[in-house]
Amino acid sequence: MTRTATVEALSACEQVSVVYGEGPARVVALEHVDLEIRPVDSLALLGRSGSGKTTLLHVLGGLVEPTEGLVRWRDRPLASLDQAARAGVRARGIAYVFQGANLLPHFTAFENVAFAAELAHAGVAPEMLLELVGLGAKLDHLPAELSGGEAQRVAVARALAQEPELLLCDEPTGHLDSDTGERVLDLIGALQAEFGFALVVATHAADVAARYERELELEDGVVVRTEEPQ
Repeated sequence: MTRTATVEALSACEQVSVVYGEGPARVVALEHVDLEIRPVDSLALLGRSGSGKTTLLHVLGGLVEPTEGLVRWRDRPLASLDQAARAGVRARGIAYVFQGANLLPHFTAFENVAFAAELAHAGVAPEMLLELVGLGAKLDHLPAELSGGEAQRVAVARALAQEPELLLCDEPTGHLDSDTGERVLDLIGALQAEFGFALVVATHAADVAARYERELELEDGVVVRTEEPQ
C-alpha cells in the first residue's frame, strides 16, 4: 500500500500520556506516545502485559481521555466532542474485539449482532455477517452453546455490524488455543481485505505482530520500537 503525506489520518495520538493515581500510587500507563492510523492501515501493538497496549487502544477509541496530549478522530480533537458524540464515534466509526468474546449471555448469536447493528444505526444484515464468519447454522445459539472460537467469531461479526472504519482488537486470541487463534486471526485479516477498515491488534506475541504491515512496541507505557513497511 502506497503511503503519502496527503492521506488523512483516521485517528492520531499526539504526545499522549495517561497517568492514574497520585503520589506513591501514581502509575504512568502511557508516556508521550505519537501515532497515526490511516485508512486500511494494518498495525500491531506489541508488548508484555502492563506495557500500555490496552490503554492505547482505549485512547484511540475514546474510552480513555489522555492526561496530556491530544487524540484526533478525522482531524478533529476527540476531547472537543461531548460524551454522547464520542459514544457515537465509537458506535459508528470504531469497533472493538476484546480478549474475551464478551457476548450478551441471554442473547443468541443473531441477537448479539443485531443489537450492535441497531446501536450503530447500520443497515447490515446480521445473518449475512454470521454467514461470513462461518456461523450461519448457529444463529439461534446462545453464547454458552458456542465454543470459544465460535464465540469470538460472533464477536467479530458484532464488530463488523457497526460498519467500522477502524477495528481495534485487544489480544483477540488470548483465550483460545493456538489453532483456533490462528483461524480467528486469518478471519479478521480476510474481512479487513474485503471491507477495507483500518485494523489495530494488540498482542504480546511477536509471531502475531509479524502478520501486520506496521508494528509499534511498547514497554512501560513508552514506545521503544516502530517498524514501518519498506
